[in-house]
Amino acid sequence: MSTPTTVIVSGATGFIAQHVVKQLLAKNYQVIGTVRSTTKGDHLLKLFNNPQNLSYEIVEDVGTKGAFDKVLQKHGEAKVFLHLASPFHFNVTDVEKELLLPAVDGTKNVLQAIYNFGKNIEKVVITSSYAAISTASKEADKNAVITEKDWNEISWQDSLLNPVNGYRGSKKFAEKAAWDFVKSNDNVKFSLSTINPSFVFGPQSFSSEIKQSLNTSSEIINSILKLKPNDPIPGSKGGWVDVRDVAKAHIIAFENEDAKNQRILLNSGRFTSQSLVDIINDKFPDLKGKIPVGEPGSDKEIIAESLATIDDTKSRELLGFKYYNLEQSVYDTVEQIVNAHKL
Repeated sequence: MSTPTTVIVSGATGFIAQHVVKQLLAKNYQVIGTVRSTTKGDHLLKLFNNPQNLSYEIVEDVGTKGAFDKVLQKHGEAKVFLHLASPFHFNVTDVEKELLLPAVDGTKNVLQAIYNFGKNIEKVVITSSYAAISTASKEADKNAVITEKDWNEISWQDSLLNPVNGYRGSKKFAEKAAWDFVKSNDNVKFSLSTINPSFVFGPQSFSSEIKQSLNTSSEIINSILKLKPNDPIPGSKGGWVDVRDVAKAHIIAFENEDAKNQRILLNSGRFTSQSLVDIINDKFPDLKGKIPVGEPGSDKEIIAESLATIDDTKSRELLGFKYYNLEQSVYDTVEQIVNAHKL
């Protein structure tokens, strides 16, 4: 019997990362998750019922120079590194210090550690974002077409203006740093792929992970459930993809040779807050009358008139699986939240 391949997953307790870990374990990979503390590591093991093929290492701060050196030195058997640890929240006071630098430095630290000590690492997959691809002005141009070849044109200076800009900049500059590292260092023995999802919807990997406030993408749906019937509907709109598909893409990115050195743009479709309200009112009769109705069906016109077209043909052909649709993703998300609050 062959020894299972060892995969290191950074930021293993995160929303997407937990789904990645779950799918890796289901495929019998040996998984080493990096976490920020023993408490988080023990919680991760408990969630998955302490399987033999899951362990953790502590990396308190990914932005610290040499943060991943010991992990790579200790686990020379690892062949794959999935880098998911990066800040995604808007509750910051210092954009550069809390968003931009941790994302960029964390990415550089991972790649430098792999270059120096990851003697058997063959594949590296980094979680980037659609935010690294799409420039705000182009995203709002209904005649524009956006593909994985595009780069967000935001400057470092403009990234400092507010947390939303800061997040977009952090994803662009971190991903740029990754590709630059591979190009500028001789004898890089690993291939690089990036996963660039739009807003990530879908249920938590475990219902016990439902909290009063969820991660930034999931909170778009969760916040609608907190509205009163006469409240205005938020103006959220954009592209979206289900977290289970994002996790699956991370695994295909290192299993499929064609995914080497590719940017993989993930987008299941477009949505507005009205799309979400319509689905929730339709699928959850108990919530009808408790949340707003808005203008049912008006989302299609908003999408057609105010958002660019995302052409992700290349990624879909590369991945070769059917994505979750919005109805199913929203249903699974809301059902989990509603059931958790009944407990």
